[in-house]
Amino acid sequence: MITVEGNAKINLTLDILGKRPDGYHEVAMVMQSINLHDTLTLSKIPSGIELTLDVPGLEADERNLAWRAARLLLDGEGVKGGVRIALTKRIPIAAGLAGGSADAAAVLRGVNALYELGLTQAELCAYGAKLGSDIPFTIVGGTMLATGRGEVLEALDPVPSFWVVLAKPKISVSTAWAYKHYDEQGAEQHPDNAAIIQAIAKRDRAGIASLLCNVLERVTIKQYPVIAAYKEWMMEKGALASMMSGSGPTVFGLFSAEEEARRAAAFLEEQTDADLFVCQTAGTNRDTIHKR
Repeated sequence: MITVEGNAKINLTLDILGKRPDGYHEVAMVMQSINLHDTLTLSKIPSGIELTLDVPGLEADERNLAWRAARLLLDGEGVKGGVRIALTKRIPIAAGLAGGSADAAAVLRGVNALYELGLTQAELCAYGAKLGSDIPFTIVGGTMLATGRGEVLEALDPVPSFWVVLAKPKISVSTAWAYKHYDEQGAEQHPDNAAIIQAIAKRDRAGIASLLCNVLERVTIKQYPVIAAYKEWMMEKGALASMMSGSGPTVFGLFSAEEEARRAAAFLEEQTDADLFVCQTAGTNRDTIHKR
């Protein structure tokens, strides 16, 4: 039996460079793991895939990315056997936090360990890229520059530790919707990835905070102004910076101290109906597989 944690992510930057011939968008983004995680327990069974979830309404079959990840790796490596997966969800769904990708990544890492396949991280990332653009990042974790459609990764220096408050409004934003509207509207401002990478290398918290930028944010705020309100409240309560993650709708605030982060979360709990989480930035996924 193997237990694997799949960490969520936030975007410190998200830039869209254009549309590719294959229909995907060319992106350049600095991605950061956070220690809000789902937990997956994997065990061997004679054949097939059995997935159980603790969240009502979430599919537990081939429509689920975790299920598809298991199928892909078992078939791809010619494994004689199946896997039972028990998934405990903490990362909110359709939130811009790569929850589904984190689960698929955890399954790929878990099946590799469970069946002692000996695949390298790069080989697992190649499998992951077939399923989704964020999966290679969630396999590796830490602080990365992601380019291509998000699957080409360059390791960066780890960020200095931040406390992170996440506020997910009771709305869902489709990634396809956000990108379509971005194509129509464009961006007023693009991230300076070179500058934020330099700030990260210098461990300059204020510099990092001042350089957060997500080109999808303006598009989504236009449709859902509540996102702007959440950002404002985060800043009022002492965040070094606040921004929407991914295509949204989750807003995060970066804080230097736990006490400030928890105060901000308590205030947002009073003022909003958002799902709220307090967590920290996290490093690479070296020690999140446990054998029993």
